[in-house]
Amino acid sequence: MNDTIAFVGGGNMARSLIGGLVAQGRDPATIRVAEPMPALRDALRADFGVPVFEDGAQAVAGAGTWVLATKPQVLREVCQSLAAQARAGAPLVVSIAAGITATQLDRWLGGNMAVVRTMPNTPALLGAGVTGLYASEGVDAAGRDFAEALLSAAGKTVWIDDEARMDAVTAVSGSGPAYVFLLAEAMTDAGIREGLPAEAARTLALQTVLGAARMLTESGAEAAELRRRVTSPNGTTQAAIETFEAGGFRRLVDAAIHAACVRGAELSAAND
Repeated sequence: MNDTIAFVGGGNMARSLIGGLVAQGRDPATIRVAEPMPALRDALRADFGVPVFEDGAQAVAGAGTWVLATKPQVLREVCQSLAAQARAGAPLVVSIAAGITATQLDRWLGGNMAVVRTMPNTPALLGAGVTGLYASEGVDAAGRDFAEALLSAAGKTVWIDDEARMDAVTAVSGSGPAYVFLLAEAMTDAGIREGLPAEAARTLALQTVLGAARMLTESGAEAAELRRRVTSPNGTTQAAIETFEAGGFRRLVDAAIHAACVRGAELSAAND
């Protein structure tokens, strides 16, 4: 497979992947980017030394892998404009657009495409993301390996066998950082209401979230076990946890994740 990668769209997520690839030692000359905004093009060229183009057709010409990184609402038009080149070149197509199915992409590009649909999240900008990936039937083992290596530049990867579950990936991890931000926001505000100076409350909340995340990822213990370890009988943590549970915390999280799943399916239908 031709190892040239063409990014169609040069926004934040594409930038994070390009930066990760270059940091891993990939030759910038093998990464091409189509981006209509001059400022973004100039920044990508200056920061990473990659060839940049205004037009998608120029960027994908001869590339073995296409990374579709445009906004979901314009992806159909973009794909249809590149369909002739897709049919002629039979690239590996990797999409990072939320809510667009592999079937839709295949149809828009002319059919019989090798499509990997992915759902990265914003911590990818720090190399700390996680991406769910789904491969269509047209993707061979080499294509899967290449897609996984590509998205690993932004963090960990998880393969999903049933594309219908990609809406759940979006709900848990794609949208998930916002849930953590909301918790940190709420903890900070609550600390201020309990009399802490605003900056102290913010530092305490944010470092607690950071430290807890590191314990979750580095200790090897399950979340429930770590929670039990810090919840002393009749102590302050137990008082807080019991309040969360009495307020329906788990049911609320379930409902929120489900609402995000439903919305993801609606967005797919709206873009069809």
